[in-house]
Amino acid sequence: MGFFNKLFGKKEKESLDQGLEKTKEGFLSRITKVIAGKSTVDEEVLDNLEDALISADVGIDTTVKIIQRIEKRVARDKYINTSELNRILQEEVEAILIDPAEQSYRDFATPSGNRPYVILVVGVNGVGKTTTIGKLAYNFKKAGKSVLLGAADTFRAAAVDQLTIWSERTGAGIVKQGMGADPGAVAFDTVQSGMAKGVDVVIIDTAGRLHNKAYLMEELSKISRVIKKIMPDAPHEVLLVLDGSTGQNALEQARQFTAATDVSSLAITKLDGTAKGGVVLAIADQFRIPVKFIGVGEKMEDLLVFDKHEFVDSLFNAGKKE
Repeated sequence: MGFFNKLFGKKEKESLDQGLEKTKEGFLSRITKVIAGKSTVDEEVLDNLEDALISADVGIDTTVKIIQRIEKRVARDKYINTSELNRILQEEVEAILIDPAEQSYRDFATPSGNRPYVILVVGVNGVGKTTTIGKLAYNFKKAGKSVLLGAADTFRAAAVDQLTIWSERTGAGIVKQGMGADPGAVAFDTVQSGMAKGVDVVIIDTAGRLHNKAYLMEELSKISRVIKKIMPDAPHEVLLVLDGSTGQNALEQARQFTAATDVSSLAITKLDGTAKGGVVLAIADQFRIPVKFIGVGEKMEDLLVFDKHEFVDSLFNAGKKE
């Protein structure tokens, strides 16, 4: 844990614990009921555990996978008591989550060889997409990186205004045009400007209305194609922002966006106000896309780098004193 502690300090851990408080309250209380008065892990315990996981919005498919893994361990090890179940469950939940192959994001560095590093941010309106971009800009700037924002959500004047406020607040540059402008043109101009100025990171906002409409998804594909005309290997990352408080609706949004564009990473927002934090497991498992960031509050500092071990530890142990 020595290396990770350098990346994830006491303050971040406290924010994570507090952010998952509502989820863990319901989750842990159900787990406690599952094993109450039991000395061994039997079929009834596993059935009740399955119900507890589904109630925490882990989702049926992911829950079944976790339960099947535990069943195999119980069968292999013959005798497992309920005091061991908590540890085994943590291990299997953690095993469901995947790590990104590239780890520079942990301290808001950027992969070598990509300058600017272009991030295309997608997601429906209301999930905290623009706010997440602002928080990313803040963290990249804090890490010593130069940042340029692209206001390619040109369907809503409020989106451009909000992104402008974040650019001013964080000291990041911004490229924008009038409402109704071609989103692809804004994205092109942003990347072109980023290249000319030698910017480290370019973050492009996109429209998020009517995520189930084919024309909007085609717009996302068009933006990617336009960017490639000036920088063939960009965008280097497509970050999908999902609202954790919407539970299974977030899963459906992930399904729509992964069908339309090459989503490479996830940011899950609003986990501090929901008991549905288990949806993080369902999304990461079903789409095999790594979660990079989670939002646990409104402040610029409330975007946390996601680490599966610390997430699971907080899910099972939040509120306990060290």
